[in-house]
Amino acid sequence: MSKLKSFIDGLEENLIAFLLAVMTLTTFSQVVARYGFNSGWGGALEFTRVCFAWLILFGMSYGIKISSHLGVDALTGLFPKPIYRLFAMLGALATLLYAVLLIDASWVAHLLNLENRGASGGAWAYVAKFYKLPIGMVDLRFPEWAQEFFGVKERIPRWTSYVMLPLGLGLLAFRSIQAFWQIMLGKRHALIAAHEAEELVEDNKDVLKD
Repeated sequence: MSKLKSFIDGLEENLIAFLLAVMTLTTFSQVVARYGFNSGWGGALEFTRVCFAWLILFGMSYGIKISSHLGVDALTGLFPKPIYRLFAMLGALATLLYAVLLIDASWVAHLLNLENRGASGGAWAYVAKFYKLPIGMVDLRFPEWAQEFFGVKERIPRWTSYVMLPLGLGLLAFRSIQAFWQIMLGKRHALIAAHEAEELVEDNKDVLKD
């Protein structure tokens, strides 16, 4: 379990740093190319948009890990610690349910008999659908040498940009389970970072006395 945790920690942190670096370098190079050489890459905007979407999907699970998601616990904070812990655990379970439903909601459609009303799958089914369809990205294309050497089509398949949906949601589900366990054991206060302002006030309450 510790090896899996270390692997996921490294995966999230390294990929988030990589995506930020790639987006920054791409945008910077485009500015230089456009204003310095009156040229540029036609697929840059779509590429950075995909990178930003991937960054968000990685970041939502990483935000749970470092407790950086904002939240309001003014009401639940009024309850005793055991009750507050129960609310925090329910919050983690609700986040887990959210991730599971977005990954695959076909079981809910079957349970509620919604299959004949247009209800279908989730992120996994969405990616599988585009995997079967011969639809490519709008501006992202394979280089000519890659098309000739590998025999691929001109446009990069659209499903490749959507594959991050089930992966990111799976990481969110994993972090929700981890947070639930930590809250239950008392190693973590809550799923959110609602007490940052209170901690700052407490740390600096004696500053003006001098």
